[in-house]
Amino acid sequence: MLKVDRVEKSYQKGGLFSREKQIVLKNIRFECNSGECLGIIGESGSGKSTLGRLIVGIEKPDRGSVLFEGKNIRDRNVRSGNISAVFQDYTSSINPFFTVEEAIREPLKEQKKGQKEIEYKIDHLLEQVGLNASYRKKYPHELSGGEAQRVCIARAISTEPKCILLDEAISSLDVSVQIQVLDLFKMLKKTYNMSYIFITHDIQAAAYICDRVLFLKNGQIVEMVQIEHLRDVQSDYARNLLQKIITF
Repeated sequence: MLKVDRVEKSYQKGGLFSREKQIVLKNIRFECNSGECLGIIGESGSGKSTLGRLIVGIEKPDRGSVLFEGKNIRDRNVRSGNISAVFQDYTSSINPFFTVEEAIREPLKEQKKGQKEIEYKIDHLLEQVGLNASYRKKYPHELSGGEAQRVCIARAISTEPKCILLDEAISSLDVSVQIQVLDLFKMLKKTYNMSYIFITHDIQAAAYICDRVLFLKNGQIVEMVQIEHLRDVQSDYARNLLQKIITF
């Protein structure tokens, strides 16, 4: 379904007129299948968030391609309604001047649904993410971190996309809320047969939700493994990351 093929990305290093470049991603190749949760694990600076931006078409690779069902993800028509994203910073993900219902309604406008159908859908989405209709008129500053992130999730699933990018989507939440959100992702995946790209530095979270994980180091994939074989990783980098946690 989603194919990342020989992708490379670099940024200008130094001043405005500098020709020196810093390579962030190099020869990245993988596929994410329909209904699969693929984890991308790496430490800070590994290039995983840059890869996330390329996957959702926010940035363009220097080389290679990101294809969704065989079509370039840079095409807005390819992305629209098919791929959504939930990012770490939920505080900047919602327009502070929008109420909850306005934030969720925004992506639904493009689907040309009737007003009654949209209103019903908003209530249904809020219910799915564990909120009720009383949240409709609330503004972002009136929400807790967990509530705000749930609104972001409701908005992301509103168009029933085939794939959702989750870029450190739970890392800023309390541990108890993290489990609730991960369980929510599991439920939604089962309900809609969605695929997830789960970008994280948290191996425990990846083990809880992912079917398969790849390890990213210095912009390169060093290993890819099915989640049931996570304890059997071969690369030193993956083993060192696993040793940093007590259990998973």
